[in-house]
Amino acid sequence: MSLKDQITEDMKTAMRAKDSERLGTIRLLLAALKQKEVDERIELDDAMVVAIVDKLVKQRKDSVAAFTQGGRTDLADKEAAEIKVLEVYLPQRMSADEVAVEVKAIVAELGAKGPGDMGKVMGAVKTRLAGKADMGQVSAAVKAALSGA
Repeated sequence: MSLKDQITEDMKTAMRAKDSERLGTIRLLLAALKQKEVDERIELDDAMVVAIVDKLVKQRKDSVAAFTQGGRTDLADKEAAEIKVLEVYLPQRMSADEVAVEVKAIVAELGAKGPGDMGKVMGAVKTRLAGKADMGQVSAAVKAALSGA
């Protein structure tokens, strides 16, 4: 079963359970998936679905930070609940140590040296670690690896 099919089944389950908060979040996700398919006239595979989920989680995290800073804990809590629902569809995240090891391996493969090669390394890292690691954490690991290279 593809990830998109799993999300659709989870929506049906949430409808039967009358879980309105979970249902709303899943519907937002399905709408984002459908929008991508219609805009680009493609059928999404699991990797593309994970990328969209990752993007939605990042948006929610940014919103939580903004709402918390603005003193709107009610809205921050709602966004945090949506993050929990969306993270179910992401693969297991890599730890900071695993990310650092992977980044060092990629830097060695590419023969990258110094901060000037950051773009080249980030391109390779994004394709290999997409959905598996937080890209903010990955970027910090790349900077550290290149500055120590």
